[in-house]
Amino acid sequence: MESIDLDKQSFQSLTHGNIKADKIIELIRLFLEDEPNAEYSLVIGTDSHEKNGTPNGSAKKINLVTAVLIHRKGFGGKYFWVRKEVGNIHSLREKIYAETLTSLNFATTFVPLLKKGLNGHSPKYNLEIHVDVGEHGDTREMIKEVVGMVTGNGFVAKTKPEAYGASYVADKHT
Repeated sequence: MESIDLDKQSFQSLTHGNIKADKIIELIRLFLEDEPNAEYSLVIGTDSHEKNGTPNGSAKKINLVTAVLIHRKGFGGKYFWVRKEVGNIHSLREKIYAETLTSLNFATTFVPLLKKGLNGHSPKYNLEIHVDVGEHGDTREMIKEVVGMVTGNGFVAKTKPEAYGASYVADKHT
């Protein structure tokens, strides 16, 4: 998998504006410590949309948005997102693979940094990768493939309609 340098990426937050990864980790830590006995989920999901101006019949460029959410069950949460452009996408399958691999790359870089930042003093959380595929629609035949990609990398995969991190939060910012 491709390595991501989170120090060079600028994330967005509705509450905090333009923000760096180390600040996100601090905000997540504070959120977790606020209610240490609550149940939490850390969600990573990516969605994409075709970029405007792609000529018909050529490889598509897409905007990929990866969202990271911390959710306190019954309370709400916080989320942050980052956008990047990817080219040479020819099919729905390639688009879904690009989304899934982007989430996996992000998780394999971000989660160890988060664990280091929490320093073992914060509540436990369930980690989920949300994949924008579901039983209804053109992506139903890809569910086993992309869920296998996620679980094969040691993460829990959620698909639609439970994949709100990809299909709702990230989608909102593509």
